[in-house]
Amino acid sequence: ASYAERHATGGEPESLDKEFLRLWIAARCDPYTQPIPEIPDDTLVEFSRKYISLFETVTGRPFEAPTDGEPVKERIRRNLARYF
Repeated sequence: ASYAERHATGGEPESLDKEFLRLWIAARCDPYTQPIPEIPDDTLVEFSRKYISLFETVTGRPFEAPTDGEPVKERIRRNLARYF
């Protein structure tokens, strides 16, 4: 449903952020005063699918996972270095 349709029926707008992760954590602990519990693998897979879907919605293009074997942290640092 569109934003206007959701608003007209009193619904929340579609979330295009990490709210689903925040809600999952908040349902299990107070992240400001308690340790965040380990997130099960199946839940991480679900979150990954949501982030991929959000990427595709925002960019209008399909997500393509890197296949070059570069470690994730190195890839993030390399990409961020272009902007700093």
